[in-house]
Amino acid sequence: MAHIVVDPVTRIEDHLRVEAEVDGGAVKEAWSSSTMFRGIELILRGRDPRDAWVFAQRICGVCTTVHAIASIRAVEKAIGAVPPPNARLLRNLIMAAQNVQDHVVHFYHLHALDWVDIVSALDADSAKTSSLAQSISDWPLSSTTYFSGVRDRIKAFVQRGQLGPFTNAYWGHPAYRLPPEANLLAVAHYLEALDWQRRFIKIHAILGGKNPHLQSFLVGGTATPVDPDSQNSLNIDTIAALDKLVADGLDFVSRVYIPDVLAIASFYKDWASIGAGIGNYMAYGDYPEDDSENPHLFLPTGVIHGRDLTKLDTVDQAKITEQVAHSWYDYSVGDDKGLNPFKGETSPHYTGPKPPYERLEVAQKYSWLKSPRYDDAAMEVGPLARMLVAYASGRPARVKELVDKALSTLGVGPAALFSTLGRVAARAIEAQVLVESMDKWVRGLAENMARRDYRIQDNSKWDPSSWARDCLGAGFHEAPRGALGHWVHISNGSIVNYQCVVPSTWNAGPRDAQGHPGPYEVALVGTPVAKPEQPLEILRTLHSFDPCMACGVHVVDATKRELARVRVM
Repeated sequence: MAHIVVDPVTRIEDHLRVEAEVDGGAVKEAWSSSTMFRGIELILRGRDPRDAWVFAQRICGVCTTVHAIASIRAVEKAIGAVPPPNARLLRNLIMAAQNVQDHVVHFYHLHALDWVDIVSALDADSAKTSSLAQSISDWPLSSTTYFSGVRDRIKAFVQRGQLGPFTNAYWGHPAYRLPPEANLLAVAHYLEALDWQRRFIKIHAILGGKNPHLQSFLVGGTATPVDPDSQNSLNIDTIAALDKLVADGLDFVSRVYIPDVLAIASFYKDWASIGAGIGNYMAYGDYPEDDSENPHLFLPTGVIHGRDLTKLDTVDQAKITEQVAHSWYDYSVGDDKGLNPFKGETSPHYTGPKPPYERLEVAQKYSWLKSPRYDDAAMEVGPLARMLVAYASGRPARVKELVDKALSTLGVGPAALFSTLGRVAARAIEAQVLVESMDKWVRGLAENMARRDYRIQDNSKWDPSSWARDCLGAGFHEAPRGALGHWVHISNGSIVNYQCVVPSTWNAGPRDAQGHPGPYEVALVGTPVAKPEQPLEILRTLHSFDPCMACGVHVVDATKRELARVRVM
């Protein structure tokens, strides 16, 4: 039996350590450890809740807007603020743009190299690559000359020793199966996606002033004015620019991203039965389509147990808890208890081995992540969970249409959804569903302008004197990596407790008090490992979740030295 340590897991946001026992060419048991501490909850104590989103947004630099919107929604719920229709539409556009761009970046720049052998692309016949490209899509950049140029660029990088992100990898690994021509196609689209994502995310610059970390959010609405008669506001020219960017997004997703996912998946169909994971899925739902207290959500809420798509439960946030039996925290009620985030505690206490260490002390505490549970059960969150909930609920109908088409194209059944490959496909399908829906939200904004409805903020609750003396609020968002929740307790106008339960905490958390493993830990069991010294297959399943450990944890020095002092004006 071989003991494998992958530390750090690369091509993710920040630090993840995974240890696995491999026997008979497959993972028998695994442990997931986040090696940094997140202290944002402590930073927010005592602050004005209207400012919380600015701090919370800095939790991560990849999923840049998600903590801002979850924080704002939590505060709005607590104080009773209701954003007007224009704010709802602008937020939907901003968050959908984030998801679509993030999904494309994940596939091409964070995950594709688990399936694509860059070195093999150097041996490709560019004419055959052109034929392959034209067989799966009518994308215009598909000529023999074009692919010859891409191949020559890669060769030049190799000759100059300037491989950059391609330098350290397991090239030539036996788990790679794509022919050279498919590898060259994927490399070309890797490079194209770099330019595309830069263009597409201009939506954030237009609506939020910048990316990352938009500046236009506001408790009660948005700070971006809407006025067709003003050059200093969102106007008809803005609508035209948004139309063009959304159309560009739809074009790339439908003619490059989706065809590439299906083409690459066709060579790896066995991965439709690998990495199934915990079998429980949860989605909070998102993208409100009306302005009621409990709006209809474009992506529905739901909980699936045991891969049973015939039964869909509604999420009850009161059933959410976090445990710390195997996490480097202390609870005043005892570490074997779970706490709902409204009563959550953030008391770090590192008891692990002194870095660097050979093995985690997995019988004790071994991660800076807590162990979230829903009704005492571990849950997988993310695009797969969202698409399964949408598929099971029958809405939006477009999800079922695209899922069934993908399954038919690959010649696999619905069980293939519960897998490493299923996560990859679900992310691409969600990107298409969201980018198609963005046009509707742009149209809604234009229609409001035509009606001279320029409202962007609910000011009735801006003054803290209008708030209840003591109030609680929970805000939810379906971030690119899954179900995100922020919980806030406000007393006398200030934050007295703040808790974030983020997607990578749900998925990457350690075992709970009962010894039940988290989704990463379960998904890795059974994963084949051809070469323990080059655990490419382990990376495939881990990357299919799109880990973002910065959201889960930040940094602490175990000797309590001051690392930095930051002044906030």
